Amino acid sequence: MGGFVARAFRDRPTLASLVLLIGLATIAGAWGFELIGGYVPCKLCLEQRDPYYWGLPLIAIAIIADRFGGPAWLARVALVAGAAILVYGAGLGVYQSGAEWGFWAGPTDCGATRGGTIPGSATDLLGSLDKVKIVDCTKVQFRLLGLSFAGWNVVAASIVALGALRAAMLPRRG
Repeated sequence: MGGFVARAFRDRPTLASLVLLIGLATIAGAWGFELIGGYVPCKLCLEQRDPYYWGLPLIAIAIIADRFGGPAWLARVALVAGAAILVYGAGLGVYQSGAEWGFWAGPTDCGATRGGTIPGSATDLLGSLDKVKIVDCTKVQFRLLGLSFAGWNVVAASIVALGALRAAMLPRRG
């Protein structure tokens, strides 16, 4: 493992692969906390996942371009674009973290619903109210080492973005 990490800082496809793994672990963790841990994500939490859904495939394109002899410019552009998207994701995390700490107001329309379908009648609507859970974006559901999910997203998205930018500057092979 030590050789892989040491090589990652000299080799673009290896660093991009490491960055991709970190990003995949991050999004898998978010899904795990939701599906296994039972944490219901708020609207902003769900929005913070989108940069991973868009940025990680771009990083994968860069890896594929490098591994299969594609043009070097394609790998670099894909890495820079992926990094830019993840910087946006980190910005969303900063916004939500600041709202959680009370530094600024959060969004007024923040809430996520789970557990129901669109009701077909007024009776169905009243019956489905028990299944709807609204989560406030400014209320912290979980903290680890002082950081909420949004705070940890800032850390993870920043690491992935910085790693992708660093990879874009490296040669194909070290």
